[in-house]
Amino acid sequence: MSDVQIKSAAEAELMRQSGKLLAQVFTMLDDYIQVGMTTMDINNRVEGFIINELDARPASKGQYGYQYSLNTSVNEVVCHGVPSETYRLKSTDIVNVDITLEKHDFIADSSKTYLLPDASPLAKRLVQTTYEAMWQGINTVKPGATLGDIGHAIQKYAEKSGYSVVREYCGHGIGREMHEEPQVLHYGRPGLGLTLKAGMTFTIEPMINQGNAKIKTKKDGWTVVTRDKKLSAQWEHTILVTETGYEVLTLRETEAV
Repeated sequence: MSDVQIKSAAEAELMRQSGKLLAQVFTMLDDYIQVGMTTMDINNRVEGFIINELDARPASKGQYGYQYSLNTSVNEVVCHGVPSETYRLKSTDIVNVDITLEKHDFIADSSKTYLLPDASPLAKRLVQTTYEAMWQGINTVKPGATLGDIGHAIQKYAEKSGYSVVREYCGHGIGREMHEEPQVLHYGRPGLGLTLKAGMTFTIEPMINQGNAKIKTKKDGWTVVTRDKKLSAQWEHTILVTETGYEVLTLRETEAV
């Protein structure tokens, strides 16, 4: 607990501002992403939008030596997909876009999985279930709950639907740094783990696989894929623990709590 940064009201307000800006990026992308564009097109549009229109910083660029402003994870890519100048989105694809944004020294982190127009019913079901699983976790957040409660809610929902939860990657504390304590697992047992307190900020970002949970990292050192080559989906929000429950700092206009 000593390593977990409890945010003051002033710090939470700055994080709220970063989160609202990041939500605007996804609103822009909703009308931008289309069949035939490259994933580098998405990266370049987002980078320009964050810098020039929001007067903020794409926090992923330069982090851990990463060259780009976001991750684009297509189909069987679980996470950390590197934008490509040659891969063009197909009408049947799903693509997760994972973006971080820094404003006034505080970072927000969010992702959304987009369905291209001819994505299969099975792909749509996976993407929708992953979104719902994220909300199952978010809805457990309140002072006195535990990290195990979050993980259990996500795992139970995903596995009930016939999917598997990636275990090698997790949510994380966030604030002045992109990755702070605690680690937020997307599986677990109720009542176990760190007890939540008001002022904590962290991400919930389940990666849910259509097949089994086994993954591998490609030779580029970044791109993580499913071993069975089946689809994977992810959604993510940055969460503030409030005195009575939670606030989704990166909530988008199209979403309702």
